[in-house]
Amino acid sequence: MKKIRVLIVDDSAVIRKFLEKILSTDPEIEVVGSAVDPYQAREKLVELKPDVMTLDVEMPKMDGITFLSKVMRHFPIRTIVFSSLTSQGSESYLQAMAAGAIEVLEKPAIDVNQKLELIAGKITQTVKMVSKAKLQPIVDLPTLVEKKAITPSASQSMAKTTHQLIAVASSTGGTEALKVFLKNMPADIPGTVIVQHMPPGFTKSFSEHLNKMFPFEVKEAESGDAIFPGRVLIAPGNFHMEVRRSGAKYSVVLHQEVPLHSVRPAADYLLKSVAKYVGGNAIGVVLTGMGKDGAEGLLEMKKAGSVNFAQDEKTCVVYGMPQAAVNLGAIDKILPLDRMGNEVLESLKKKAVA
Repeated sequence: MKKIRVLIVDDSAVIRKFLEKILSTDPEIEVVGSAVDPYQAREKLVELKPDVMTLDVEMPKMDGITFLSKVMRHFPIRTIVFSSLTSQGSESYLQAMAAGAIEVLEKPAIDVNQKLELIAGKITQTVKMVSKAKLQPIVDLPTLVEKKAITPSASQSMAKTTHQLIAVASSTGGTEALKVFLKNMPADIPGTVIVQHMPPGFTKSFSEHLNKMFPFEVKEAESGDAIFPGRVLIAPGNFHMEVRRSGAKYSVVLHQEVPLHSVRPAADYLLKSVAKYVGGNAIGVVLTGMGKDGAEGLLEMKKAGSVNFAQDEKTCVVYGMPQAAVNLGAIDKILPLDRMGNEVLESLKKKAVA
């Protein structure tokens, strides 16, 4: 079996040594080299032609994000970025994903060696996953829109769908896929709830980032938040999110039950609650992601009367989650990412007049 060739880029000798140690213990992985700064890394990329690069954000001479942006234009490579869990680190997460990183892992600010030991298995697993991921073209999207008050006449096409709900599950590659999915949605988008697998602390920055891009509200969910047209709620990292119904009104609750499919938030918690409380008034969507989270929940939604969509393999970074849902018989339509938003709107209109 051909080994996964990895290049480690980090100015810390401690981190380089540690990553090489844990990755080299896996028989499927070979560390072919390391670099202390982006300039050395560029030479090694050309010389060694690795399959995967691990990249630190904070480095001398050139920061990791700037380097990644340059690399992806001239020498595209599957990349894992290490970022600290701070407000600045959260911004780095978003910048790294936008620049072409396939995954971002938290880099502890203190006791780095000890903390990394705790996530050694996750690092190895991530390298294997990333080695199979598809490199996607960088998509240019608007970064700022003017928010306008939503009125009943704001979008006649959606006027009859105010009682409907869109539920979305996404993971690896999802931060960029969600931007494409949401870009054609109207200001009075039906109430939308999203589980995007992200580390704790990063979902708030991600929500704020999306909120600046679109004419509707996007926010990190809080327990008790109402779901209504013109609002998108994103489950916070480390919390499961579920939908509840009171009369004609929907809201969300958050809790910290044990991780499901090794993740928290888990899409299955959300989607099963949507099946129970929203039924046929819901649309289910699964985007790119590793694993099988969301498949069972989408099947329950379909049995309850929803119409469900999955991103196709060609446009996924990782086809795991959509494929699991398709294999389970939970999906009605498989579509390329750039068509999904409009198809969901069309399906909502048909449901509204049915």
